[in-house]
Amino acid sequence: MARTEQLRSAPRAARINLSTGVWESVRIALESLRSNKLRTFLTMLGIIIGVWSVVSLISIGNGAQQAITAQVEGIGTNLLYIVPGAQQGGPGAPSTSSELTLDDVEAMRRSVPEAEYVTPMFQGSAKIDGGDISQDVQVTGVQAEYSIVRNLKVARGQFITEDMDAGARNVAVLGGGISEDIFGSSDPIGQSVRLNGQSMKVVGVLEKTGGLSNEDAAVYVPLNTGYKSLFGGRATTAASYRVSNILMQARTSEAIDLAQEKTEQLMRRRHKLDDSGKDDDFTVFSQASLLSTFNTVTTTLTVFLGAIAGISLFVGGIGVMNIMLVSVTERTKEIGLRKAVGAKRRDILRQFLIEALVMSIMGGLIGLLLGYGTASLVGFLFSEYITPVVTLGAVMLAVGFSAAVGLFFGIYPALRAARLNPIQALRYE
Repeated sequence: MARTEQLRSAPRAARINLSTGVWESVRIALESLRSNKLRTFLTMLGIIIGVWSVVSLISIGNGAQQAITAQVEGIGTNLLYIVPGAQQGGPGAPSTSSELTLDDVEAMRRSVPEAEYVTPMFQGSAKIDGGDISQDVQVTGVQAEYSIVRNLKVARGQFITEDMDAGARNVAVLGGGISEDIFGSSDPIGQSVRLNGQSMKVVGVLEKTGGLSNEDAAVYVPLNTGYKSLFGGRATTAASYRVSNILMQARTSEAIDLAQEKTEQLMRRRHKLDDSGKDDDFTVFSQASLLSTFNTVTTTLTVFLGAIAGISLFVGGIGVMNIMLVSVTERTKEIGLRKAVGAKRRDILRQFLIEALVMSIMGGLIGLLLGYGTASLVGFLFSEYITPVVTLGAVMLAVGFSAAVGLFFGIYPALRAARLNPIQALRYE
């Protein structure tokens, strides 16, 4: 009976001894690191910088992705863009030369019942003069529905109306940023600015958005005013006016695919193109595809930046291995003495592995704090544009990787220490 009880208690005793040995190894490791503070800090520096870089860069990349996503989704997911030229590789890729006209816009309004709004825009560059400001700006000629489709918020006054467009009135709506630059804190409504020397009465000011968009620097005029007073814009292939882009808002998000299909078929018929789509001289893409493209780009950039930062972690790991090898050489006599009094190979191996792990984890935690601080500072200084997001995944990746680096690069020095012959170690000078 006593023998059975003794056998049952043996595993528990072994676990207690093992636990005691681990904590004793941690204590010895901390004592060793404390006795060489400068060397320990310099060794950890590579790990600190690596984790700092990984956490801060990934958090800034995540913040940029969320900012872009929020702005794109703020416009709506049931939006289609029709742009001139056949684009290969998605929005923003080079396109072939072609034209879209106001006649195309009217045809879409008649033939695509899934579309709630179809609105054209025509962009051009002009010099704006007002107050102490004289600079080149992008001016966009639009119709009344543009503010609905783009979900623009008017802070003062009103947006372009149908009457303003029909009468080609010399009026303008300013973005919040450029309005502030020209008029400061005074009310701009009713005052005038000059576009290419043409006097324009300010009838509205948009809310200042900040962020990554350029709405704050935008200037909007009625579409017909742009054609007649600023840009011209007669089409070369039809008795109509050219448009830069056409925006279509589907009635529901479920109707977006059907609206896109009907728009493409309509444009091919109007431009006398083959139904295969190979010779299209226009491109139709949805807000969802645009968002997907942006997310792909920002995710790729974030991974790329994180990989670059990971290189510094690798370099830091090499530093840990070098210092641990130096430590093994310096403590050869200590290792021989410990083996002479009964320490086993696994005890020596565990001690040096724990020392490498302690250095790496301490460096990882310091780097994590610095990375979080950097992300918070960027968010504070550039709060209008981006809010860095420190995710749990980024934290676990950085700290886990730093521990893995310490373990990986600590194995060789620990094995070297564990394999020392105790007699030769005691004789070592």
